Amino acid sequence: MKVLTLNTHSWLEEQAEDKLQIIAQEIAAGDYDVIALQEVNQSITAQTIIPDGSYCPTQASVDIKEDNFALRLVEALEIMDIEYYWSWSYSHIGYDRYHEGNALLSKQPIVATEYLASKANDVLDHTTRKNLSGLTEVAGKMVQVVSCHFSWWDQGKFAYEWQQTEAFLQEATNNILILGDFNNDESSPGYQLVLDSPLGLQDAFTLSQKTTGAATVNKAIDGWQENAGHLRIDYVFVTGNVAVQEYEVVFDGNRVPIVSDHFGVKAVLTLTEG
Repeated sequence: MKVLTLNTHSWLEEQAEDKLQIIAQEIAAGDYDVIALQEVNQSITAQTIIPDGSYCPTQASVDIKEDNFALRLVEALEIMDIEYYWSWSYSHIGYDRYHEGNALLSKQPIVATEYLASKANDVLDHTTRKNLSGLTEVAGKMVQVVSCHFSWWDQGKFAYEWQQTEAFLQEATNNILILGDFNNDESSPGYQLVLDSPLGLQDAFTLSQKTTGAATVNKAIDGWQENAGHLRIDYVFVTGNVAVQEYEVVFDGNRVPIVSDHFGVKAVLTLTEG
């Protein structure tokens, strides 16, 4: 099973169209089963469209715009004769001109659900977080995959958002993959909170037999304006009996060009019966 997570920064990036193509090329070359994306934007003023049958809506009613970054990515893959099902959750307005949210792509259909992680539930409040969960088939097993974007520990918000995540997943009966931007590095109480969770999560980074790279942020970015070091804040967490063959930081300028203010994470793993 091959999975990928990336905070795309989408249309906020310079040369965003070119970078979308780089992401599509990596997905095509990597033959990923599931992709989790964060900061997936669409322009508020863009035309609303009716997506085709590859779109898997959540229980929420949201408009899909013609420049939705996940939609455009799926369309780029279709040009290469590669089909992915996809879903998108809308959290809040970003930078006064975008609808911002999370996305999931899967080779198989997705039963998609969004859940409110934050106390705020107002699209005008940039701290509103609605994470996206999808039940999908991967390598012959049903897996619950969550694309998440959490707040920072020192803002006092992460603990609540993580509590809501545990509550949402407490009755999950399938293996769980939680992928995304946690905004908590390995030294933070937030990271330890995840490892101590009753969900029984493990960090794919620490399980991997072969590891390439570690940090997913290496400069000052929004939310980390004072950062001057190397941070690992984007993760792949898994439940169950897991063998992780490979863990690679991607889109970091080494094997694959940089496409965002975050690097991505690729993991190759095997889920076995508990």
